[in-house]
Amino acid sequence: MTVYGGDRAEYVKDAFRSAVHDQTHRPDQVVLVQDGPVSPELGVCLKELVAGSPVEVSYVPLEHNRGLGPALDAGLQAARHDIIARMDADDIAMPHRFQMQVPLVRAGADLVGAGLLEFGTGIDDIVGRRIPPSDPEDIARYSRLHDPFNHPTVVYRRSAVTAVGGYGDLPLMEDYWLFARMIAAGARVVNVSEPLVYYRVGDGAYQRRGGRDLLRSELRLQREMRREGFITGTQYVRNVVVRGGYRLVPTAIRKPFYRAIVATYGDRRNRERDRVNLERPDAGAPEKRAYVPRHARPSEPDQEPMAWPLSAPPPEQPGP
Repeated sequence: MTVYGGDRAEYVKDAFRSAVHDQTHRPDQVVLVQDGPVSPELGVCLKELVAGSPVEVSYVPLEHNRGLGPALDAGLQAARHDIIARMDADDIAMPHRFQMQVPLVRAGADLVGAGLLEFGTGIDDIVGRRIPPSDPEDIARYSRLHDPFNHPTVVYRRSAVTAVGGYGDLPLMEDYWLFARMIAAGARVVNVSEPLVYYRVGDGAYQRRGGRDLLRSELRLQREMRREGFITGTQYVRNVVVRGGYRLVPTAIRKPFYRAIVATYGDRRNRERDRVNLERPDAGAPEKRAYVPRHARPSEPDQEPMAWPLSAPPPEQPGP
């Protein structure tokens, strides 16, 4: 988790507790990176979180604000374990998040994402839903045009991240560029289609997805992906037109477009795969139900961890 001067103490406290105290599968180590100076109130909050944590906290203060990518790279250097979970400082992890994702990494995945629920004033105020494509082939195809992972939900192998150079410093696009390099390097990737994180959205959430600064980062990202051969020349032109144009349209247009087209792609694709898989004479149509987060459902029998979805068997892993 990285924290900077613009974060609010109460949000940081809620995020930390949800990812540590409230998890059914708690982390063994928390790496808390302070990215530059913070307010006295936030400084006190961080000290209290470190002192009151039920697990070890490695506190990494950076003298100057370096930005998200370099701050995350500093956090990766301080981590002693190979399985790393990302947590934003203003989101809320569902209690079973790590219990769902960590077994997939232990079974052979290098990068595991999940769906998320966007909320406004509180987690009972759900305003949107982002479900990514879950199949590795869909993820690889989708990554040529869009970031196929919700960054606040990912769990990955540190060794797979550092093997491609870490996050680096590509402001506002560091996660997409990292995931693209991991996919290009042959990383085993998958998404849990179930939402596992509550993602906080304020009034400025969709404004921040546009503007000249983001456009400059977008163009730099596309140049890097073209230079590395991750996308073709034709895909480069398409991406500059589609993604670049998206950054310049008014928020009133960008917001409904994102929610109707981008945020729902994975859900549509996952349903289509389910339909194809179920189209057999003895299989009926799957029941459609409104989604209820697992920890909010009535008591139900424990479920086994998800099976690894690739056709090839996962590599054998050493013992814990």
